[in-house]
Amino acid sequence: MNFRLLAMALGVVAILASASAQTPDLAALARSSGTPEIPGLKMVWLAPWGEVSKAHPWRNIIVHQTEGPAGSARGGAQEQAKNPTRRGVTVWVETDGTVYWAVPEHLVPTHTDGADRNDNKYIDNGKTFHQVNKDTSIGVEFAGNYPDVTRPATEAQIAAWRILVRVLRARYGIPLERVYAHNWIDYKDARYCEGCALATLARQWGE
Repeated sequence: MNFRLLAMALGVVAILASASAQTPDLAALARSSGTPEIPGLKMVWLAPWGEVSKAHPWRNIIVHQTEGPAGSARGGAQEQAKNPTRRGVTVWVETDGTVYWAVPEHLVPTHTDGADRNDNKYIDNGKTFHQVNKDTSIGVEFAGNYPDVTRPATEAQIAAWRILVRVLRARYGIPLERVYAHNWIDYKDARYCEGCALATLARQWGE
């Protein structure tokens, strides 16, 4: 009987090991090229990944929120793809959680206002002042807080962000403490704290 139980246990271990081997490793996927299927994300690739060694040397992630209605991420991403260095970001997230990768990762869109916040209101700006800017930071834009700018991100956006932030950090080797809200580094709209809840969640989720 014991031999039968042992054989069954070994069979279960083998099945689990086989399933694990077939499950893509997120860190490995994050370093790949092309248009990989990333588990848990609905990715629309307007610009495929190239070799990560040839990407711009991103050192930070900045979370933005755009005052557009639901559905506006697609249009914003498409316009960004046509003119990659215009004011905007590389990655756009729709209210349903769809992620649009809009810009080739070696190009630098115009986002942030130069990291001009220096009042230490949210974080120590000694580490960000005129440093966490478009040239050092990849931007992620969450759409859908129109007409109420205080409206939080949707559950689908938060679920997508939980995976997306891990992918971005793994791909570019960005430490957790270098995930920033736009409002943490720039003086922004006084009606709400742009990106603050999402950046805080990323840091709370940890590794």
